[in-house]
Amino acid sequence: MIRLALATLALLAGMPRVWAMELPALPDSVANAMAQSPQAMAEYRRKLKEYQEARAAFEEEAGAYWGAIYQKRKGRNAKRRAGQAVTLDDYVLTHPPVYTGPKKPVDPSPQPEPEPRPRKQLPMVPDLIQAAAGHFQFTPQRPANEIEFKRAYARAAAAAGLTREQAVRVYSFETGGNGKYDMQSGYRGPGTRPISTAIGYNQLLTTNSVELIAEQGDALLKALHGKAAALSSPPRKTMEGKIAVMKRMVAFARSVPDTWSEHEKLANTEKGWALHAMVLDIDVGPHLQTHKLLTSVKFARAKGYTRPLTAAELEMMNLTGDGTGLDMVTMPQAMRERVPTANFFQRGGYERNPVASRHNTVAKLLAVTDERMDVNSRKPGAQDLAASF
Repeated sequence: MIRLALATLALLAGMPRVWAMELPALPDSVANAMAQSPQAMAEYRRKLKEYQEARAAFEEEAGAYWGAIYQKRKGRNAKRRAGQAVTLDDYVLTHPPVYTGPKKPVDPSPQPEPEPRPRKQLPMVPDLIQAAAGHFQFTPQRPANEIEFKRAYARAAAAAGLTREQAVRVYSFETGGNGKYDMQSGYRGPGTRPISTAIGYNQLLTTNSVELIAEQGDALLKALHGKAAALSSPPRKTMEGKIAVMKRMVAFARSVPDTWSEHEKLANTEKGWALHAMVLDIDVGPHLQTHKLLTSVKFARAKGYTRPLTAAELEMMNLTGDGTGLDMVTMPQAMRERVPTANFFQRGGYERNPVASRHNTVAKLLAVTDERMDVNSRKPGAQDLAASF
């Protein structure tokens, strides 16, 4: 059969194009048999060997590089704990190796159909609201419009000590300059799915909400009590009901040790989703969003960094975590020009982050962050937020 098929192809090669086009395609069984010919399999095995050897050499080089990144990070942390100055020698000053070898060849033999991997369905805004109703018998109080939420956010941010520039530029970077208070990352309307649970002006994740309610619960309750004192019945009774719900939420968030991993476990439950629904509430949401940034400001001050953070510096702490972000923020400009961004990532995170790998020094990463903030701050949503201060 294989010889017959090859002979047929040889004849077709000499025929006029019109005749060749009118002949039927080879049956799948014949095409598969040709793909599995000894010559095709031998070529595949040769290319596979080349790929495996090149890949193994690259992995050895990459493993050594990322091992050095880890050791340097440990060394920096130890020096900071000891009150010692961090210098250029405490960073890896080369960029990560890039694989440039041959691509993995395609196996020509028949392959079984891959089983579809079940895709984790992320909770969306309706799921969060339903969870709040089911677990806490509460529905977040949504704003009448976007401007109402922006004004509440501006009041909360200003009272917490954040500047208008910090709030507006971080909002511009996180949301593209036109984001709404209930915007979920990746969701573009019916028929689309979000890419994460991040919601709002500062794109809080479910774990952020659980952690903030656990750590800032007293401050959140104090703010609600202050509002209640200024109200008369029946609005005051409604606020008191909200305070009772928040107390239960705070108790739930504090039912586990105060660590990100433990809060993440709660955040992945429906009861944790209910806490995330409070990002949508006109009285609680602005405070949660504000505290997300304020914790970074307080962290920097506690570490002795008293200079006001620029919006780009605050965003670095927001994106990479306070400790890692402060490592970049406290770096003199001359060091920022030389230190690769790879020093502040795990390998997987760096390879999935085209912005950090393309703008591959601290100075470049901060510069491109500022550029995006400049552009997005001119959009209507950002202008409305600026006017709310």
